[in-house]
Amino acid sequence: MQNGGGDHFQSHYMPNTPHERAEMLGVLGLDSIDDLFTDIPSEHRNPPLNIPPPMSELELRAELQAMAASNYDAGSYASFLGGGVYNHFIPSIVRPLMTRGEFLTSYTPYQAEASQGTLQAAYEFQTMVCNLMGMEAANDGMYEGASSLAEAALMACRVTKREDIYILDTVSPTYRQVVETYARPQGLRVHVLEAGRPRLAEGAACLVAQYPNYFGYIEDLAAHKVAAQERGALLVVSADPVAMGMFRPPGELGADIVTGEGQAIGVPMSFGGPYIGLFASRKEYLRQMPGRIVGRTVDAQGKTGYTLTLQTREQHIRRERATSNICTSQALLALASAITMAALGKRGLRQVAELCYHKAHYAASLIGRIAGYSLPIKGVFFKEMVVQCPASPSVINRRLLESGVIGGLDISHIMPRCMLLCVTEMNSRQEIEALAGALSEFSR
Repeated sequence: MQNGGGDHFQSHYMPNTPHERAEMLGVLGLDSIDDLFTDIPSEHRNPPLNIPPPMSELELRAELQAMAASNYDAGSYASFLGGGVYNHFIPSIVRPLMTRGEFLTSYTPYQAEASQGTLQAAYEFQTMVCNLMGMEAANDGMYEGASSLAEAALMACRVTKREDIYILDTVSPTYRQVVETYARPQGLRVHVLEAGRPRLAEGAACLVAQYPNYFGYIEDLAAHKVAAQERGALLVVSADPVAMGMFRPPGELGADIVTGEGQAIGVPMSFGGPYIGLFASRKEYLRQMPGRIVGRTVDAQGKTGYTLTLQTREQHIRRERATSNICTSQALLALASAITMAALGKRGLRQVAELCYHKAHYAASLIGRIAGYSLPIKGVFFKEMVVQCPASPSVINRRLLESGVIGGLDISHIMPRCMLLCVTEMNSRQEIEALAGALSEFSR
């Protein structure tokens, strides 16, 4: 520790001069900074740090690059890994725009008159999410898809004033765990139902479905809406925004609250985060929606202006009335998604979705002809499919890596000898055929 005098290293991050430190110590009636910590036993005050000597920026960058090179990444390997995080194309315009100083450094736009650019970006994001999901209102983003779905389940309980959440077994296991984690402290009960026979009991708050589901297949949301409506429950859906480029949006199929993981639109995989959760609902439930909602209005001169319309988190209103503690930092990632959607446009997003669909089905057609492999689930799938293997998927994936291929997600704990294989627009025909060729070698 530094004391009040002598020649000591001057920290770049604590700019007090020795004279200033001595002056502050004098006011406190202390002789040295060490006197501030006399309550801590001496043997614990300055423990030795077993770290190597400092490196220059050049040396540090070289070491980090060498460490990063030991990873298997989608840029160097053909990746068929999905399960909730996806390798999609990100237009080159996204990064330079979202990292402009006006966006990168901004926090909550408390002063609307000085934050029109930030607020307009948020409003455009909300509008595009509504259009994408077929809903009437959307917020400025959540943490990610899992907690967004959990917040939707809690919102359904507030709207219906009920305490039983019903969730289909085709929803991501990780998402189900997050819903249970959010629900348990509030005394809410979570029930898991078979997707083929979703029978809700009296007093159900909501039925939760995923679209496409965890296994990549399209759920019959219209039938789920009927099952929920019979019990006076809401239909809550977690939807893949890319799939909305070619499939009917949940709002048109009766969903009351729609969430989603926005990572697939403009946000890199980044080792698992940070991501952006999508959240939209019907207008009648607007005041129970978590997060922030930006609105558009006109000022005294009749010019268009933007403002924070609803702020239902505890930082803005009384804690007991808050619906969420969602953080404002997600706005930057929401901006990335908004720029991506604007750059792609309706036709571009549809093209991406169609590429995913057709490439995934091409891969399925090749794999289905390989001895020992099969697609055990029947139905319409989007970009992911379940493949049953002749051996353990973990063994097959290790051998695939030797061929420069990142294989599918091992879901043997759910379905024996099965992997969840994902194909996106980023996978070329050559990569798909190389995958099928490698799999056929392993079947012998």
